[in-house]
Amino acid sequence: MQKLNLSQVLSQKLSPQQIQFIKLLQVPTAELDARVEEELEINPALEEGRDEEEKNPEEEFPENFDEDMGSREGDVNIDDYLNEDYGGYKMQGDGNYSPDDEDREIPISGGVSLHEQLIAQLSYLKLDETQQLIGRQLIGSIENDGYIRRDLESIINDLAFGQNVESDLDEVEEILRKIQNFDPPGIAARNLQECLLIQLERKEHPDDPHVQNAVRIINDCFEEFTKKHYTKIQKKLNIEDDELKEAVHLITRLNPKPGGISDGMVKTQYIIPDFILSNVNGKFEISLNSKNAPELRVSKSYSEMFEAYDKSDKKDKKLKETVTFVKQKLDAAKWFIDAIKQRQHTLLKTMQSILDYQEEFFQEGDETKLKPMILKDIADRIEMDISTVSRVANSKAIQTEFGIYPLKYFFSEGIATDSGEDVSNKEVKSVLQTLVDGENKRKPLSDDKLVKLLNDKGYNIARRTVAKYREQLQIPVARLRKEL
Repeated sequence: MQKLNLSQVLSQKLSPQQIQFIKLLQVPTAELDARVEEELEINPALEEGRDEEEKNPEEEFPENFDEDMGSREGDVNIDDYLNEDYGGYKMQGDGNYSPDDEDREIPISGGVSLHEQLIAQLSYLKLDETQQLIGRQLIGSIENDGYIRRDLESIINDLAFGQNVESDLDEVEEILRKIQNFDPPGIAARNLQECLLIQLERKEHPDDPHVQNAVRIINDCFEEFTKKHYTKIQKKLNIEDDELKEAVHLITRLNPKPGGISDGMVKTQYIIPDFILSNVNGKFEISLNSKNAPELRVSKSYSEMFEAYDKSDKKDKKLKETVTFVKQKLDAAKWFIDAIKQRQHTLLKTMQSILDYQEEFFQEGDETKLKPMILKDIADRIEMDISTVSRVANSKAIQTEFGIYPLKYFFSEGIATDSGEDVSNKEVKSVLQTLVDGENKRKPLSDDKLVKLLNDKGYNIARRTVAKYREQLQIPVARLRKEL
């Protein structure tokens, strides 16, 4: 039997305008320009440019933002649009306009890829057409770090099925050895051991005793070398301390990644800070970086459409539909501009709160001056949700006189001290790094010894925490830090 029930449900939903603001908030300055360009393309009511009578760029974001968003839904009220000011809007920065603002292109240095360099070197060899195809196939199999990790049998199959080239293992290995003589040294190796041997064999004086000892270590004691079992190497090769030290020094100066770690294209990446922090006569001033954000305004031609509609026969159905479309685009343009203004207001408010909390650090740039700070600390101060602070902290950076820092750098957990105070874990990491840097490399400090030293300095910390911090600092275990 079917029944009809009536129930009340209380729910909370985000409006489309609030969702738009949230998305804009997490966009860093480097990507904001592209987002604005996208909005300009899809909304003809939004224009780029300045009005002669421009609104004050430092005008504070309106408090009734959410209410305004809701009130713009519904039927068209012509009077609301005829009497409204369609002024322009410029992103908040230092408040001054400069011709330099027009220069928005980010320079990217050009370069030649690793594969192009290798193909060019291949062309200098006197190879027939088949050998050239084998060489190109091998070069195409080289990964970003310079290694060939596919087995040669698979490459032979690729040549047969993809290039219709019949070959055998001996021929492919012969071409591979030729490529391994290319620059950079060590390229096209199949593993680290082969990579190091190729570089040693290309030394200017291969008959030098130190070079020969290094080759013996890589050939006969590679596993012991990777684990730094130097005593076993000495016994196995019957060499003296000085000979071992020179050979190991020679090996450690070789390049384990001859291809680099990029995609092979030489580029320079630029970090664009979202905030600029200036110290003016001992007083901090924060400004938003607005170089890549265009000035925005609502199209005045749309107000003229409403004036034409107001003087026309309002019974015209097609004209009314047109005005409804215009109203939707006009609202979308206003919402976008308001969302950007709210974004700036939130960014400045959040950054100012972080500055006030970590003022000691910003005075000197000393990492040990950082206080323990979590997202909730800032959220409580600015009376906003933790998720809002998280969106700001995870994608923004600030330029200071000590360098550029991501905002998430200033957030850290606290570690208790003997005095009962909490200090930032970044301070503990800094002390840990100092201890490791100053240790005797012949007898590096174990995690247990590091714990004792930190405890002696007043930091109550467990061994597993020291191990975690050491890994985060990319410090290897004591055995792998040992030097001769």
